[in-house]
Amino acid sequence: MWGDRQADRVVPPTGHTVWLTVLTSGAMAFLAVFALALSLATGRLAERWGDSLAQASTIRVSAPAEQADAQVKAVMAILVTTPGIADARALDLAEQAALLEPWLGPDLPLDTIPLPRLIEVTSDGSLDAEGLRLRLTAEVPGAVYDDHTRWREPLVAAADRLRALGWTALALIAGTLAAMVTLAAQSALAANRQVIRVLRLVGARDVYVARAFTRRFTLRAALGAALGAASGGLAVAFLPAADAAGGFLTGLGFQGAGWLLLPLIPIFAGGVAFLATRSAAFRALARFE
Repeated sequence: MWGDRQADRVVPPTGHTVWLTVLTSGAMAFLAVFALALSLATGRLAERWGDSLAQASTIRVSAPAEQADAQVKAVMAILVTTPGIADARALDLAEQAALLEPWLGPDLPLDTIPLPRLIEVTSDGSLDAEGLRLRLTAEVPGAVYDDHTRWREPLVAAADRLRALGWTALALIAGTLAAMVTLAAQSALAANRQVIRVLRLVGARDVYVARAFTRRFTLRAALGAALGAASGGLAVAFLPAADAAGGFLTGLGFQGAGWLLLPLIPIFAGGVAFLATRSAAFRALARFE
């Protein structure tokens, strides 16, 4: 793969091709870090939303104020005897005010607003939701069971699409890096056309020349990608940590073994540069007389 180091003399050690390769691979690696962080974060988000909302549901009790407590007690009695219920708890007014505060602001006068009573239900995965819904309709007409399906499915679908977008961005980054390295290699080959002709006259084979360019550009791309990945990883490390109040935007980053993916970026960039340069070199050499 690396070839003869003496063959590096064929490749110009300085010039615009050096900076073009290093800077392009560094910039692409920096962007790849954020695309990878986005893909991993949205994957965790989809899993968390799917698991948490699949086990949680809400019962809304709409009744006149004088009947609300009695209907809540009736619903709780039903839940106690319902198989598959892991936990059930009626929210008090303070908790309902906290839920409404982000939309209606603080100091909400709940005593003047006819809010329904809410009961938070957690299932163990074996709950017959349709059976519970029918029983509530028959015994407590003012109670409505909501399993959050209409909220869960769009959220999980949105997270999955963001994850797919992240992987698509990674593919585009790899393609852009390959294109830029190819252009840089072709430029270097054209600049050294006379030297390559002399090498051919003294018996050098095309594979010898191609290895020289491939080795040099692979190392340049890997070096630039290492610098870009390190900078991107440092930037991600300073992003806000995951927070329940902040939602998704505070959870963008790597967790645990996810950090081990960063060293793979320079290796991947070097592989892309190797394939792109090798292909460009043999195509260019085939056109040289």
